[in-house]
Amino acid sequence: MCNPSSLFIFIAQFNPMEFTCLSKGSGSYFPSCHILDIGGFRVLLDCPLDLSPLAVFSPISVNSKRIDGNEKNFSSGNNLTLHLNDDCRHLDASCFICAEPLYRAVKNLQLFNVSTIDIVLISSPMGMLGLPFLTQINDFSAKVYATEAAARLGQLMMDDLVRMHNEYKQFYGPGAIQSQWITWDKLELLPKELRQIVFGEDGTRFGGWMPLYSADDVKTCMLNVQSLKLAEEACHDGTLNLKAFNSGLEIGSCNWTISVPNGSISWISNALFSPSAGMNFDHTATPTADVVLYSDISCLNCPDANVLNSSASPQNVDEYLEVMEKIDFVCACSINSVRAGGSVLIPLGCAGIILLLLERLSRHIVSEDVKVPMFFISSVAEEFISFANVIPEWLHHELQDQLFFGHPLFTHPEMLKDGRLRVFSAVHSVKFLKTWQEPCIVFCPHWSLRLGPVVPLLQRWSGDKNSLIVLEEDVDAELALLPFKPVEIKVLKCSFISEHQLEKTYHLLKTMHPRQVLFPEALRHKIEASELSPSLSYYSENSKICIPYKKDDDPVIDIDAELAQQLQFVKVSEYDAEVSRLKGALTMERGRYTLS
Repeated sequence: MCNPSSLFIFIAQFNPMEFTCLSKGSGSYFPSCHILDIGGFRVLLDCPLDLSPLAVFSPISVNSKRIDGNEKNFSSGNNLTLHLNDDCRHLDASCFICAEPLYRAVKNLQLFNVSTIDIVLISSPMGMLGLPFLTQINDFSAKVYATEAAARLGQLMMDDLVRMHNEYKQFYGPGAIQSQWITWDKLELLPKELRQIVFGEDGTRFGGWMPLYSADDVKTCMLNVQSLKLAEEACHDGTLNLKAFNSGLEIGSCNWTISVPNGSISWISNALFSPSAGMNFDHTATPTADVVLYSDISCLNCPDANVLNSSASPQNVDEYLEVMEKIDFVCACSINSVRAGGSVLIPLGCAGIILLLLERLSRHIVSEDVKVPMFFISSVAEEFISFANVIPEWLHHELQDQLFFGHPLFTHPEMLKDGRLRVFSAVHSVKFLKTWQEPCIVFCPHWSLRLGPVVPLLQRWSGDKNSLIVLEEDVDAELALLPFKPVEIKVLKCSFISEHQLEKTYHLLKTMHPRQVLFPEALRHKIEASELSPSLSYYSENSKICIPYKKDDDPVIDIDAELAQQLQFVKVSEYDAEVSRLKGALTMERGRYTLS
């Protein structure tokens, strides 16, 4: 009779971990997406929604002028060819598609049968925006795991996106044909810059377009989500152990460790060691993993220095102070615009940065003795502000210290009480119109400049050279602002991610000596000559990597005490081993085998 150890060594040899990158992502607004087969389970790592195609559509307030003016555009059917004629045509405001937008999910995810997905792990609020597209499929039965903060913020973002998109539905009517513009003859007439967004630079991105989900789809989606606290361990089907630990990127954002009896993998979706808003990256969970999967490519926008040739240790670099300097610079520029008689528009999508900017701007306004109101306009603004005061475990220690000394996490309640901050659900509400005054500072969605309150406000201020709009580094400002030309408003682009992020991660991995590390192919030029190279692999989109388990990692089996007394070993000299027959029930619970 085969002993249990040899039996499970045989199983491990035929079930290696398999990893497939479905999308490398593009910045914090569109995180990466992967499939991992481990321990007999198929795990989907994040389910994001690519919102970059919104750039090819015309904002509604601009649409009304174009349609009233009888200009030729995509809504004019067969007359399209009179307006767009060749690839060399100069891109201008009339080239954008006047139609209800369609949205693009991860295209390569459609190559997989969703019924084979057992688990979905969410690393950030942005990583779950595409989840309703999956949960509305009848064959989908996977369990979705997310941190409590990511689940709540993700739900707020999805609700807000649906409500903003409904403005398009109201404008074009419920019976409008959404896909009338998705024909080869019309798409080929797009200017080159817009075609690259629709098809991708390599021409392979076309596909995955679909109408946005509804508010009911979001509610149904959230029924599939199991929320976890930080560092809380979940055991799936008695075999797979899952644990979330801080990534530092955003409130609620996390990395994951996944372990089975044969091995474990640590998925590092982001690694900010000293972030400005969220808790620091918790690297204590990473050294225990056999394999490290690194999927953050946000550092591609950082200076193109090869971190492996850097002899200086990054531990002395304070990322928190680095980012806070940028936030204070944004505040200073905002105050200067207000003093010049202009207004400030801040359409950012990162919850932590929004909270910090509200806090820091309030201090600058008081210290500079400037009288200017701040508005927060969003359909979920009130829920967001309320939620921000009950998540201390996710905030930076500088903010947590305020609780220790008896102070509130943020001064938002005080600002709302004395009128320095005013919260509204929409720009067309009666209360908002009665309270409105300029100049002012406005926080509102959406960072694409195609949806939400930002559209009418930008149209109002785009010609004011004293006004200011703050955009994140990931946004193509020239393309985003094109429908609003002529543009005189000042544009401030800023990245709130430290330039030393990858460098610090590399030094951590170097001290860990992991068995294997998986890096995106896009980072090869930054880490190629590494001391990690014996255990380093690179992955690209839609390619599969097989990761064998360690040969010396036999599973540990707990044997019941009474059963252990029945063991009667006989020495087999041929194999230099002692064996015993044993009859019992083999079970597994929380990733451990038990024989009883």
